[in-house]
Amino acid sequence: MFRELTRKKQALSDGECVEILKKEPRGVLAVLGDDGYPYALPINHYYEDGILYFHSGKTGHKIDAIMRCDKASYCVYDQGFRRPGEWALNIKSVIVFGRIQIVKDRDETIEISRRLSYKYTNDSEYIENEIKKYGAGVLCFKLIPEHMTGKLVNES
Repeated sequence: MFRELTRKKQALSDGECVEILKKEPRGVLAVLGDDGYPYALPINHYYEDGILYFHSGKTGHKIDAIMRCDKASYCVYDQGFRRPGEWALNIKSVIVFGRIQIVKDRDETIEISRRLSYKYTNDSEYIENEIKKYGAGVLCFKLIPEHMTGKLVNES
């Protein structure tokens, strides 16, 4: 059902893909938007135990699209590196295909929000204040992977 990489020599291992998902702060989520158009947006995430977690407001284009169709893809790429003496950037990217599940449990939503926040700051006072102020308006969702590929691309 899912395509394999054409350039298999550039493929990353599953372990390398997971490392990128854990380390990088954000990616691009693609869902089926209005009138069949793709809708892709930058969004932050955290990865744990094989699942990608996200937070969002409760309404909007993204949520409407997810409610219509739970299939999505998520692309994450690293900052890249240059080999000595080369101008071209080498970038590792990961694409995850899967299905989205809305988190309905409020305690789980708050915990996901907390864990996601700790990926960006260790300021627990700030995090807890944000959760108190905005937690009731947060919706969280999970992307359950069905297929994942990663590759190293040289931009030359």
